[in-house]
Amino acid sequence: MIRVQAVHPEGLGAALGLSPGAELLTVNGRPLEDFLDWEFHAADDTFLLHARLPDGTEVEYDVERPDDMALGVTLEPPRIRRCGNHCDFCFVDGNPAGLRPGLYIRDDDYRLSFRYGNFATLTNLKPHDRDRIVEYRLSPLYVSVHATDTTIRRWLLRNPEAPPVLDQLRDLAAGGIRFHAQVVLVPGVNDGPVLDRTLADLYALGEAILSVSVVPVALTEFSKHQLVRAQTPAECCAALDAVDRAAGRAVAERGAPWCFGADELYLRAGREFPPADWYGEFEQRENGVGAVRWLEGRIASGEGWLPLAGRRVGVVTGAAMGPLLPGVVGGAAAATGARFEIIVVENTLFGPGVTTAGLLPGEAVAAALEGREDLDLALLPAEAVNEDLRFIDDVDAHGLSARLPMEVRLSVDFADALTAAAAPAPEEQVR
Repeated sequence: MIRVQAVHPEGLGAALGLSPGAELLTVNGRPLEDFLDWEFHAADDTFLLHARLPDGTEVEYDVERPDDMALGVTLEPPRIRRCGNHCDFCFVDGNPAGLRPGLYIRDDDYRLSFRYGNFATLTNLKPHDRDRIVEYRLSPLYVSVHATDTTIRRWLLRNPEAPPVLDQLRDLAAGGIRFHAQVVLVPGVNDGPVLDRTLADLYALGEAILSVSVVPVALTEFSKHQLVRAQTPAECCAALDAVDRAAGRAVAERGAPWCFGADELYLRAGREFPPADWYGEFEQRENGVGAVRWLEGRIASGEGWLPLAGRRVGVVTGAAMGPLLPGVVGGAAAATGARFEIIVVENTLFGPGVTTAGLLPGEAVAAALEGREDLDLALLPAEAVNEDLRFIDDVDAHGLSARLPMEVRLSVDFADALTAAAAPAPEEQVR
């Protein structure tokens, strides 16, 4: 059973008489467990819907949907499947006290993996889940593999009952499911020969594995430093060597790299990023793979840049991107005539070891910009706020903007805030 949260007045749901609070019980006799069931079974032009209205009345609708009419039904958010693992490097466990309750939820939900690209370990899959994944063609899935050796993977996950991941991947692949995989490196555990074996095992699964990212472990001041540490530059170099060997084999045999190191690995190793075409469609950009090259490409391909000659634009970022952005924004500066200043903000919530712009707290951003009367515009990283425009420390972006002396906009790629075609979307422009 699932419950309706909202009904669009012009949608089919409103025409049927559904209202917020209505319970959707079955479609064509199939019980509705969650949004996946609803979207899959209600996708046909005709179906039989059994619902319970807010007053308790049960109704059966014989639905015939016109081609041009959407269902217009928004469901209440699903209950998130919690993670049963206890990884030493879990970023949620590295949160300080006092944040929003949602930031302490350790999700491990294959449904969110398909819908949003969240990485899941698949350790909590039941036979019913496996059947749904195949029946609904939930592909691609994003899977945290970490190691294909079962003993090592169980140690990493602190889960002695974690099933062999290769068996799971083979089984789902036989049903037509494809995967993007990630390996989070823990020094002395799943690097070195273990990493070589993991990449070889995943490569042997063939076309089912669309890509693999190798990512350095990310730790905050509150992480379990007595149990896990960050990679040294030499260890990052060794990891990239392993990635290069696997990618070189893939290029020779399949025509594409297939395996990628995260940008953070290159930064820590002091190596140059590969060219943009190395990353293909940037499938794992959200995982920090190829993000710099993607950003350069977005700026280079931008059109209709706003004339900002002489205006001072501050670009807020984290320590990781700070040294790289001056070269990246050169194209935007030439196109707009603006003068850009890179404002590197240290993470005062998680500590200086967390350098990504997406985890910057609002108060740290405010401290860096308050009193900057010399700036006409400040661009803040859009990935630092959630869908409610709140930073990780629960600071509201609109409230932050009201405290600052310059215009403030959220931006993913500069073009979304500085071109005539993209600039005014409410979620991208704070003030």
